[in-house]
Amino acid sequence: MSADTRYLPLIGRILIAAIYILSGFSKLTAPAATAGYIASAGLPLPYLGVAIAVVVELIGGILLVVGYQTRLVALIMAVFTLATAVFFHSNLADQNMFIHFFKNIAMTGGLLQVLAFGAGSLSLDASLARKKGLATA
Repeated sequence: MSADTRYLPLIGRILIAAIYILSGFSKLTAPAATAGYIASAGLPLPYLGVAIAVVVELIGGILLVVGYQTRLVALIMAVFTLATAVFFHSNLADQNMFIHFFKNIAMTGGLLQVLAFGAGSLSLDASLARKKGLATA
């Protein structure tokens, strides 16, 4: 196995997850501000939205880094990211929102790559698969 095939999936997962972990942590430390933003978008149950966002971003980001249940986590994060683009960044006439919308679209694309190709060899998923293979051999 070449070094790029071994290390690049891990580096990619870390780079994708970084923005989610930071964002999830900021929501955890300032839930009222996040709830206010969710309410300003006209969405119901803003504090439930905060809880969902924290779980997806913080826990999902950590799971993505370690590579556990990676494809499922990437799918959930991709749907979440696409939804945030639509509900919070869809005013494409505003240049800032335009940039945030397409940033979310790009992040969704990266997550779909993780969904399609998995976590790679340096992940808990791969480690568990190797152990399972040994147990059945």
